[in-house]
Amino acid sequence: MIFLDAAATTPVRREVIEAMWPYLTNQFGNPSSHHELGERAARALADAREKAAAVLGCRAGELVFTSGGTEADNLALKGIALARRAADPRRTRVVISAIEHPAVAASAGHLRRVHGFTVEVVPVDADALVSPDAFAGMLDGGAPAGASDVAVASVMYANNEVGTVQDIPALAAVARGRGIPFHTDAVQAAGWLPLDVRALGVDALSVSGHKLGAPKGVGLLYVRGGVPLEPLVHGGGQERGARSGTENVAFAVALATALELSGDALETAGRVSALRDAFIDDVLDRVPGAVLTGHRTRRLPSVASFTLPGTSGESVLLELERQSVVCSSGSACAAGSDEPSPVLTAMGIRREDAQTALRFSFGAFITEEELVTAATELAAAVVRVGALRA
Repeated sequence: MIFLDAAATTPVRREVIEAMWPYLTNQFGNPSSHHELGERAARALADAREKAAAVLGCRAGELVFTSGGTEADNLALKGIALARRAADPRRTRVVISAIEHPAVAASAGHLRRVHGFTVEVVPVDADALVSPDAFAGMLDGGAPAGASDVAVASVMYANNEVGTVQDIPALAAVARGRGIPFHTDAVQAAGWLPLDVRALGVDALSVSGHKLGAPKGVGLLYVRGGVPLEPLVHGGGQERGARSGTENVAFAVALATALELSGDALETAGRVSALRDAFIDDVLDRVPGAVLTGHRTRRLPSVASFTLPGTSGESVLLELERQSVVCSSGSACAAGSDEPSPVLTAMGIRREDAQTALRFSFGAFITEEELVTAATELAAAVVRVGALRA
């Protein structure tokens, strides 16, 4: 099998399993317990937080372990917006981009429906890029200088469907100049792009473990010290009050280990980018009518996505799987939906063309031979599907 759906999930790395194993077996203590077994768990949790903080370039106390990227996004959007409005009732707007992951978009929608916030959506261009000028205009919203009513703004680092990478430092600077907390969903960027939060200039950043070799069910949220955050889960006050509930020590250790190991992928990003570009050229050469989606160069090393106008994306997907090539028709989080991708339609792609989309996403150890085979099989699958539809 050639697995080209790494943006959906990745296998758990052996080093990660070995690091977490003791805390799934004999070192099973509750980190809140005041005995030796519990204190060992507490030390492991603290060590995991320090290791993750070293990768992100922040203080350990600025990290909250969560159940994954979705919870981290929810906590960032809802937690910051609610806390900011509680401190200043004028903070009634939330600004997001048109291509956010559903975890961000739905969180913003919840704030609108349940809490009465106004949600503003910044458009993107045909390459899925957010213009800093358009972003600034949306943040200002006609308010006088220094009087913005925005509670929080969020633009994702790298898009999960088309791979486009945003200029996060520039966008964060726009928000910072207006005193607005800026969050970025870095779930897809983790393992491929630098995560130093100081260099990025962000106030909050989300990561998910299973995208970079940790198990499903763990993530983290960085929140800069001083940014107010209303917890969504109440109880025992764990995670410094930001997220109550007994911490999952084994999975926290797993995520910290995976983040440390992600430096390997950063070192191989150049190699994978070259393979990605060759694959894109191969597909565009072999498949008549195929259209690359997302920015040609400002994209993740690991993602190549296309529309195949005039064919059926789902049918091609099934044909590829029969030939042991596994990819995706878009975001795994939108599986089962008959609606065209909101990301693609926001980029100006016609609905009927958006429904033909395929995404190929690679792991760090992808080979040239695998990608040549995938391009060959894709071309053949399009021909077979076209013959069936004729």
